Amino acid sequence: MITEIKENLKELICQTSKKLYPSLDPSAIVLEIPSDKKFGEYSCNIAMRLASLLKKNPVDTATTISKLIKEEIGSTLLAQRIEDIQVVKPGFMNFYLAPKALFDILESVLELRNRYGQSQKGKGQKIQVEFVSANPTGPLSVAHARQAAVGDALGNILKFLGYEVKKEFYVNDEGNQINILGRSIELRGREILGEKVEFLEDGYQGDYIGDMARIFMDREKLTSIAKLNAKDPADFRRFGVDHLMAVIQKELNDFGVHFDIWSFQSKIATNPEIEKVLNELKTRGFIYEQEGAVWFKSTALGDDKDRVVKKSDGNYTYLTPDIVYHKDKFDRGFNRLINIWGPDHHGYIPRIKAAVQAMGRSKEALDVLIVQLATIFRDGKPLSMSTRRGQYISLREVMDEVGCDAARFFFLMRHIKAHLEFDLELAKKQTAENPVYYIQYAHARISSILKMAAHPGLVVAKKFQRLKEVEELDLIKKISQFPEVVSICAHQLDPYLLTAYLQELASTFHKFYDRNRIIDAENKALSSERLALSEATRIVLANGLTLLGLSSPEKM
Repeated sequence: MITEIKENLKELICQTSKKLYPSLDPSAIVLEIPSDKKFGEYSCNIAMRLASLLKKNPVDTATTISKLIKEEIGSTLLAQRIEDIQVVKPGFMNFYLAPKALFDILESVLELRNRYGQSQKGKGQKIQVEFVSANPTGPLSVAHARQAAVGDALGNILKFLGYEVKKEFYVNDEGNQINILGRSIELRGREILGEKVEFLEDGYQGDYIGDMARIFMDREKLTSIAKLNAKDPADFRRFGVDHLMAVIQKELNDFGVHFDIWSFQSKIATNPEIEKVLNELKTRGFIYEQEGAVWFKSTALGDDKDRVVKKSDGNYTYLTPDIVYHKDKFDRGFNRLINIWGPDHHGYIPRIKAAVQAMGRSKEALDVLIVQLATIFRDGKPLSMSTRRGQYISLREVMDEVGCDAARFFFLMRHIKAHLEFDLELAKKQTAENPVYYIQYAHARISSILKMAAHPGLVVAKKFQRLKEVEELDLIKKISQFPEVVSICAHQLDPYLLTAYLQELASTFHKFYDRNRIIDAENKALSSERLALSEATRIVLANGLTLLGLSSPEKM
């Protein structure tokens, strides 16, 4: 219902504005939710945009448009749903919903339940969201954890809005990092057998490497240096990748992140497939040879310099298998790709965008989201992190300390472009200070109220006419914003706004609860409507928590 009201209002504003400026582009009509409730449910600035074209005062233009709207609104669906239109400087038109519209919204929530806020906006467009894709060289760090929370929530939101979404993890199971991993395991094995070794300067040195070496040696019965020397170095690499992928998959599963597809570089970017793609790019005019190397002419497509794809020694660069992988994505039928990367990959964006265009796709077919790092704080002090040295806080440690729900929510609490400070002590608190606890407590409180209401024989109302208190109307208005918030998250490709919205919704409910008696056996009609309002709030809280990948507890 709220979407219908908004679309009808935009259409009416457009029709009346065209009487002043016939060539108006309908896309210029934008309705925003004011940050201050005193400015109504929707605000529009079209009068200010038209004023410069008409060379008139914006307030006068807004006044004229609002007068035209009031004259025509009676013949539309909005007749009983827009209570007032106010013009404020410097030329905004603010629209206030009538009780009829608010009650319609409440009825819609109770009817749609877990489908409230859902739409077919995506029209089945096939989207691949690739995220985490950590090199299998160690347990997942908090940087990977934040990407996992973002990617999973974003995928949920896009599915909710009618997109056909596949979540994918790309395993880089080849290359120099994997060679270093295998060698690191081997050297720890030699140490265990008593050999004095000089460890790699860039080797992986966490305790988990020694643990893996012990597991491998026990499995292979490597009881002597001679037996170890007889092993193929590739065996150490394969074991390392397999073991760590099992660890990563278990960590993600426990974190509530489930991938539809696990892709492996070794299977997608084979040498024959690489040569096939390079030949295609050469045919398109984007490959040339110089100084014994093969180059990708990425400057023709916006990159700052051309890139080597095959070195003079015949080895491929890091970029080459990535080009093949992105072609593979499109070949599988995806219309749009979303890559979620860490900040260390920011400079890599222009070359991969260039590769997508070189393959005949629009650069808009690929979105690359850079998720900034997270700093973990304990007792007010930041914890240092170094992946190579093994001195870092892992996803597993965070989950064990604060729980999956709190971990996921805290990783989503800031814009993905903003650095995140994760306070472990705050995340463990069971007080209103902890935002995820505060939201889940609101859901549990409502669940408890609904159970209590059954004893005096109260039922949830289906029609409304008695909800008139400020706190009641404010709560309905906040509930009405949910579809818009979800839509904005999808447009911005960032789930952050939903976390902020759920905190606001919980706060608005707690205020309503504190100032109004919900269960009142002596006024069953009003209680019935307030129970319905509480249930609608619970539904929206649950819908939002589900999209973020969190649970909706019935008691706490």
